[in-house]
Amino acid sequence: MTSSPNITFIGAGNMASAIIGGLIQNGHNPEKITATAPRQSRLDEISTQFGIQTTCNNRDAIRQADILVLAVKPQKMQGVCEEIKDIVNTQQPLIISVAAGLTTAMFQQWLGNTISLVRSMPNTPSMVQTGATGLYATPQVSDEQKRQVEAMLSAIGITEWVNTENLLDAVTAVSGSGPAYFFLMMEAMIDAGEKLGLSRKTAESLCLQTALGAAKMAIASNDDVSELRRKVTSPNGTTAAALNSFEDSDLRGIVNTALTAADTRSKTLAKEMS
Repeated sequence: MTSSPNITFIGAGNMASAIIGGLIQNGHNPEKITATAPRQSRLDEISTQFGIQTTCNNRDAIRQADILVLAVKPQKMQGVCEEIKDIVNTQQPLIISVAAGLTTAMFQQWLGNTISLVRSMPNTPSMVQTGATGLYATPQVSDEQKRQVEAMLSAIGITEWVNTENLLDAVTAVSGSGPAYFFLMMEAMIDAGEKLGLSRKTAESLCLQTALGAAKMAIASNDDVSELRRKVTSPNGTTAAALNSFEDSDLRGIVNTALTAADTRSKTLAKEMS
């Protein structure tokens, strides 16, 4: 980030730690980062790790905040918001939520209709700075504030904005839950390699490196993934044999059904929380 606004994290779990680590790695002044948590032992841990300010008092932590990151578990969010509502309305920080399933309407009910709020949907690779984060902003969020959010969350990977809040369910289906899909594919490939005679260690090493290499090629190439697939598939070759088997088993239909199920479940969970 080109400047270092005062950022407060309410909650100091894995995702908050990932963002804090990425910010500091990108040059953000750790003295301008504050984190809160109910356990002093956790605060001591992240204070030692990152050199940031810490406190158990949520209200004190946000009094000077330019940006407030709400990173507590969804079931605890309402209580936290009600605790800090008066200070938020006085301070008017930019608020970023990393809590899945909590809609802007919920935050407006708990904190007031005038808040500037960005809902974010990061995924677990954010913890190794290769995350993918979907973002939605309420109308109160300015273009400059959007740039601040991008600068913050690009420290843990890529960011993509969606124009309507309901599309965050699709983000959840594609990237939020997506790492597990790839882990399942890797698991299946490793199992198959072992059945074909490779040691499990060798099959795992080859599979994981191949997954990494394929992702890097797709990111670096000007070709889309369909063209890359065509380029590595010789007619009547081994790759074609495997891909034909996938197509015969309706892999595309299976994936579409799975992501639709995730999207539907995300919508259902949001309704249950409301």
